[in-house]
Amino acid sequence: MTDTEIEPEFIPKKGWKYKLHEIIYGTHTPAGKLFDIVLLVVIVYSVIIVMLESVPTIDAKYHSFLNISEWIVTILFTLEYILRLICIKKPSRYIFSFFGIIDLLSTIPKYLSFFIGGSQYITAFRALRLLRVFRILKLVRYIGESNNLLRALKASRTKIFIFVFFMLVVSVILGTIMYLIEGPEHGFNSIPHSVYWTIVTLTTVGYGDISPETGLGQFIATLIMIIGYGIIAVPTGIVTVEFAKGEKKDSGEEIIICENCSTGGHPPEAKHCFNCGGKL
Repeated sequence: MTDTEIEPEFIPKKGWKYKLHEIIYGTHTPAGKLFDIVLLVVIVYSVIIVMLESVPTIDAKYHSFLNISEWIVTILFTLEYILRLICIKKPSRYIFSFFGIIDLLSTIPKYLSFFIGGSQYITAFRALRLLRVFRILKLVRYIGESNNLLRALKASRTKIFIFVFFMLVVSVILGTIMYLIEGPEHGFNSIPHSVYWTIVTLTTVGYGDISPETGLGQFIATLIMIIGYGIIAVPTGIVTVEFAKGEKKDSGEEIIICENCSTGGHPPEAKHCFNCGGKL
């Protein structure tokens, strides 16, 4: 539950708490919109302060200003957090919501800095509060698309897990082979180190901290790089198929996709996949 999804039974019906709730949680009133806009400005300002504090030269020159600014922002966020608890009948609904947790994480680090050095930098969590921009811009139409994406990821999680597990097995095998071919004298000091190199190469990241020097090792590295370009498309294709299936369901169209090969486009009366012959 987000802070915009407080159930009606937990909202005050009248009085100053109701008016406060309309300002803090609502966006349909001018006061509510203004509150959220001001809140976003303060959030951005606080994140910038935290970033500047981490730069030694800037912090040395403007430490007092940055520290005072951070305390002002922290106090404002503390007051906002308290007001959010006051204006609903069941505060726990907000405390344990996503934004409630984020708001708390955004507020306490500065207080913790009294006891734990450097904890003030955890206030970078405040950047997550910028997600409230969706409330201000009324981007509700995108919520359905995000739900479809989450549904597609959930529906394809088994296939993705199997694919990732398979690639881990391949990485261990190829890493072991590279360890045997190259050896410690060429930087492949151990099998785990070689597996690390394989994963970096397979994902086309290529840090360059280790590189094969033998002809056979370079040949295998070339094959791994080529395979890497191919594996990027596999999980994308899996999720895309499930996403398309969800889109069709939402539009009311019936779509039949083969569970064996993920081929779609079968007519409703089809009994077998036209691609692999599997039973639908």
